[in-house]
Amino acid sequence: MSVSVTPPVSCTSCGGQIQDAICGGCKSLQPPGVIDHFARLGLSRTFAIDLAALERAYFQAQRRFHPDRFAGRGAKEKTFSLQHATLINEAYETLRDPLARARYLLDLEGRPLPGGDGRTIADPALLMEAMEWREALEEAAEPAELRALAARVQADTAALEARLGDAFAAHDLGRATNEALRLSYLTKLGAELRRKLLPGQAVP
Repeated sequence: MSVSVTPPVSCTSCGGQIQDAICGGCKSLQPPGVIDHFARLGLSRTFAIDLAALERAYFQAQRRFHPDRFAGRGAKEKTFSLQHATLINEAYETLRDPLARARYLLDLEGRPLPGGDGRTIADPALLMEAMEWREALEEAAEPAELRALAARVQADTAALEARLGDAFAAHDLGRATNEALRLSYLTKLGAELRRKLLPGQAVP
């Protein structure tokens, strides 16, 4: 796996021109490049990512830049290794979560979710949906009712993620923002459901 640096870049050790995070000449580790999470893991910038491919890319990158591999190097390369590992972890944690991935993609496009936390709902249709979900949660008291509601949330979440993939693929950022707001609310609702369910009655 190749992790790019911002070209053209000179090696911090030998001064040669490099295109990768490890110098092809002297093999010295370079500081992390200014690249997005997708590029850092060698993935295409898209919402509909293959989670198995994400896992493989993450572990491959961590093996390549793990601080233990640079324990015998100088302080500079040890620091670079820690920086790489930190950024790789951040990229993985962001991209593995659908809502975090949607927010990040919108941020890259200069379209952060309203309110900053993704929970501000101004659209009347979205607000109505949120109120209906909230009412359903308040009315569900028995474990069977909570499990049924959890199944609905799970199904709606899967449908939302599919629609988000379509919206981002079409570069329809307005639609992507609306669907991300829906996903933000359903994610919060799912967390509340898990807290209400008794032990052994977890969300399927």
